[in-house]
Amino acid sequence: MSRDAAGTSACATWRWVIEVTLRAVIVDDEELARGYLREMLAAHPEIEIMAECANGFEAVKAIAETAPDLVFLDVQMPKLDGFEVLELIEPRTPAVIVVTAYDQYAMRAFDAHAVDYLLKPFSAERFERALERAKARLGERTRAPDERPQRLAVRDGTRVHVIPLEKLDYVEAQDDYVALHSGGKSYLKQQTIGSLEALLDPARFVRIHRSAIVNLERVARIEPYAKESRVAILTDGTRLPVSRSGYARLLEAMGDSQGSRNTTR
Repeated sequence: MSRDAAGTSACATWRWVIEVTLRAVIVDDEELARGYLREMLAAHPEIEIMAECANGFEAVKAIAETAPDLVFLDVQMPKLDGFEVLELIEPRTPAVIVVTAYDQYAMRAFDAHAVDYLLKPFSAERFERALERAKARLGERTRAPDERPQRLAVRDGTRVHVIPLEKLDYVEAQDDYVALHSGGKSYLKQQTIGSLEALLDPARFVRIHRSAIVNLERVARIEPYAKESRVAILTDGTRLPVSRSGYARLLEAMGDSQGSRNTTR
């Protein structure tokens, strides 16, 4: 089977056995290191290299666009390090093999649920063992529809802010961005409100308006605002618009179809 210059391959068919292609992304700021990994993967036509990235920003973008099954991830890189990349790509984290020249990150890597930790320089045999572990991990995974993130990561220049969901008060749409409000502060994240809504637990967060999602624990009361519309008053005094359909979703999430929980008709 042939590979093109970028190292990509088509799904392989071997006699009567159809191999499932695994999509991989290589992330390392050293060209030689990326080339070595590419060479190791050349022996595996079942793995398609979707992208090669030289820094953390490129990695986050490539992972979001290609949805790989497997990522070979360096730790020390410009702009964002490997662990910041992992925070930003949650909740749909692929199987990750950490590849680094430094041994002090091993414990942190496994705490982040890395499949394996390859310490440079490594042999082809050691690479194969790591790859087998990654395939085993991918084979064990089940599609858990209720698996949701417990925190959101927001990039701000070279910094990354991590917001635990229990501290997220509400979300406002701003074109292709969302403003995440937490503890009196606001963080702008490049994501649509619809895609964020799909990630959040509907028992805790409700889309009350096309431009707003609210944490149910922050809702103090609901008041009439205009004909067939209402406003949600949060515990900190924030007022958010509530559409007709949003009001129905809010009542359903509260488990009170009559609207008796702190609502004013």
